[in-house]
Amino acid sequence: MATGPSLEKRMIKIYIHTDLEGVSGIDSFEMMQRTSETYRRCCELLMGDLNAAIDGAFAGGADHVTVLDSHGGGNNFIPEMLDPRAENDTRPNKKWWGILDESYQGTFFIGAHAMSGTMNAFLDHTQSSIHWHDYSINGRRMGELAQWAIVASNWNVPMLMVSGDEAACVEARQFFHPVETAVVKRAIGRNRAELVDLEEARARIREAARRAVSLIGQARPFCPLKPMEILLEYNRADYCDAAATRPGVERIDARTIRKVTSDPLAILP
Repeated sequence: MATGPSLEKRMIKIYIHTDLEGVSGIDSFEMMQRTSETYRRCCELLMGDLNAAIDGAFAGGADHVTVLDSHGGGNNFIPEMLDPRAENDTRPNKKWWGILDESYQGTFFIGAHAMSGTMNAFLDHTQSSIHWHDYSINGRRMGELAQWAIVASNWNVPMLMVSGDEAACVEARQFFHPVETAVVKRAIGRNRAELVDLEEARARIREAARRAVSLIGQARPFCPLKPMEILLEYNRADYCDAAATRPGVERIDARTIRKVTSDPLAILP
């Protein structure tokens, strides 16, 4: 019989980042406006998708799940609807990555949309559809999915699972290997979507989240070669004016700025 101390099982922790455009049941831009009568319904739909992902993560073997309200700076969660097993990251450090750190083994992105300029994508954009036109790192166009994965790489946390519209899930598979995805809608043009039945969409999210936990140890953090050359092209020259004055930023032309950094937490100029 062994007499030394027993080996303790490592706690499996999952961090869930959220957006709103790729949530099931949301099929128009108008529906998402904070001043609209349907905004509360969008938040309820978000909580349903989020809880499905939380349930799937625990079913897959997670011991701890943390969730972050990220769309439009937050205020989209309905706390009383959140699965009580999950920790709600209230972002005490005021950073957009919240309390994410090296203690987590993986991250999910719930409610994702595709990067700006993607065809057949529901509400495609990168950060701001008004101000930003294109964003690239080391010559490769990227959107918010890749941005979040790069931030998570700061703590060696890989992207394990993505839910959203079909184009967002295709994008996820182009950037992350392996990764689980759950398609909950398909775009009709940019501003409308054909929805997957809500019960089916939640089942897809739960199952993808459950399977995703098993990718721990196989999936690797998404880390572009460093230093990273970041190019951000704005839609108009005046949108570029203020950004061009920031430390470490070089103006390339009327609408484009350049930044070089090796810091995954400094990828937004």
